[in-house]
Amino acid sequence: MKDSLPRFSIRPLSMADRLYSLPRNIKQIILISFDLCVIPIAVWVAIVLRWGGMSFQFTASELLAVATTIIFSAIIFIRTGLYRAMVRYMGQQALTTVVKDVSWSTIALALSLFLFRSDAPRSTPLIYWAITLFFIGGGRLLVRSSYQNLHRWSGKKVAIYGAGDSGRQLLQALFQSGEFAPMVFLDDSRNLHGTVINGIPVYDPNELPQLIGDMDITHVLLALPNAERSHKRKIIDYLTSLPIHIKTIPSFSALVSGLAQVSDIVDVDVEDLLGRETVPPQPLLLTQCITNKVVLVTGAGGSIGGELCRQIFACAPRELILVDTSEFNLYSIHRELVQIAAQKSIKTSIIPLLSNVQNERKMRGILTQFGVNTVYHAAAYKHVPIVEHNIAEGIDNNVFGTLATARAAAQAKVETFVLVSTDKAVRPTNIMGATKRIAELIVQAGARKYPDTKFCMVRFGNVLGSSGSVVPLFREQINKGGPVTVTHPDVQRYFMTIPEAAQLVLQAGAMGSEGDVFVLDMGEPVYIIDLAKRMIKLMGHVEKTTDNAEGNIEIRFIGLRAGEKLVEELMLGDKVTGTIHPKILRAQEEWIPEDILRRHLIALRRACEVQNYSALKTLLKELVRGFETPAIGVDFAWQKNVEQGSSSAKNIYPLFSSKNSDSKTLHSSD
Repeated sequence: MKDSLPRFSIRPLSMADRLYSLPRNIKQIILISFDLCVIPIAVWVAIVLRWGGMSFQFTASELLAVATTIIFSAIIFIRTGLYRAMVRYMGQQALTTVVKDVSWSTIALALSLFLFRSDAPRSTPLIYWAITLFFIGGGRLLVRSSYQNLHRWSGKKVAIYGAGDSGRQLLQALFQSGEFAPMVFLDDSRNLHGTVINGIPVYDPNELPQLIGDMDITHVLLALPNAERSHKRKIIDYLTSLPIHIKTIPSFSALVSGLAQVSDIVDVDVEDLLGRETVPPQPLLLTQCITNKVVLVTGAGGSIGGELCRQIFACAPRELILVDTSEFNLYSIHRELVQIAAQKSIKTSIIPLLSNVQNERKMRGILTQFGVNTVYHAAAYKHVPIVEHNIAEGIDNNVFGTLATARAAAQAKVETFVLVSTDKAVRPTNIMGATKRIAELIVQAGARKYPDTKFCMVRFGNVLGSSGSVVPLFREQINKGGPVTVTHPDVQRYFMTIPEAAQLVLQAGAMGSEGDVFVLDMGEPVYIIDLAKRMIKLMGHVEKTTDNAEGNIEIRFIGLRAGEKLVEELMLGDKVTGTIHPKILRAQEEWIPEDILRRHLIALRRACEVQNYSALKTLLKELVRGFETPAIGVDFAWQKNVEQGSSSAKNIYPLFSSKNSDSKTLHSSD
């Protein structure tokens, strides 16, 4: 490392600020006047240099040639758009225009000297070309450089990590925005160390600690869109040890698809924090149940359902049917897909339907009328504490909603039915997990009873960025100054991205049969406390501890919530086999015969209707292997009813109203 690094102390010039703030038409007039004044000066200098002194006598021929050149050059300069480009942001295309225009001006001069029979040396036009290009092109470069230097010190001082094409594009974007002041490039390539790119020096990343002190750098912007995640993780590990904020440009895929630009500076993806490479899908598996088929997604407006819809849409279904009970969520995803269709000229029909998955008759009608081929069932209540205190609704939606939709799919002769499940269904300690395990049992039973429909399910861990996930919560808490709340120091979770979750669901439909359970190989679980600490450092803060009272963000342990486990599991047993996808596993798990499951579901519904918590706990234990909870949560509305002295509350939550023609669905011969 160098003993000392250069310090900069350039101050903005008020005169320059006033010049740059002039109206655009005034600046264009100044620029045109300058260019036209350059022409006679360049001709005079060219002749003097070639003649070797001041003794050349200018005659009317030379003056007429210069006047003609000025007029012709003015027309060419204006017609080619030379003055439409903003000099301060001038790029390679504008410089190319300058070279072309000066070349045409040189041709005009040569022809004029010949036509007016001038005695000027024949090499004059060549010298004129070089001099004019120097003044017109060099003048513009000087203006651009002075503007960039003027504004270089006004924003947040940053280092750009990555001196490749993306880093250079980012540099130009920063010069234009003025929000950040680029001070240095950092790059791992030794060949670039000591070089200068557009006035910005390139340093070894190991010199960053000294650069921070010498140049007051507060941010590092990662310009590594196509770097492997493991390599990016090492860089982030290094940067988080320093007192700086870290931001990045969008991923390579987002840039290529046109969904983002290099100038879009965002927070570092939490996927980069985890360091696990995302699992790429197999295109054939993605499209098998979708392309040219009618596809229906329940819970289409949710975080998982919405991503399912986006990826299904990209696989060219004949029709995509969106089902949700939330009008706003349904409107949002429908509007987004319509916009994508308009931008990419996609002809797929998009049909938004407000419907409750618990209404079997309506679901059967939808599936039959539209001739649905594939159903992705993502409608569920998933937040553990909420379901813990809204027990009847949780069971109603997650269990009986799945039952109604699965039965409707079988009766409508749907080809494929995929249930979106969760790792919380494995030996659950909460109501939500238990309801999802029962939903799995329903699908397993359906696979054996209805062989014409291919039933399967997908089980995955925590999904980054989904509604209610821990990462957005941590980011919000850090932005507010803390504290960051963690339930327990030993809590671990598996994580996957929303696109990974959606791709897993879509690929499972192509591989599933007979109630298969598919899981994604997600590597090792992550300690939530480590994730919280890394996010605090990543966002430029210091953790406040007993040993470091000067920190500004505290981590506070609030205790496990009702029904929450320290470590989640992905599989019930050890019978796991591979699939044609190297990172997707198939679990062969126990199932309950359909007649036994039916009796338990009837009893479960009755227990919910009368809020018999003792019977409810017994039934859940009988149905769900490994279900253990110290106490079933109390439904808030039921509790309030009891407090007000009502002698009976059995009709508060009638899971199947007498008006619902499907109220006897569990008793039918089906």
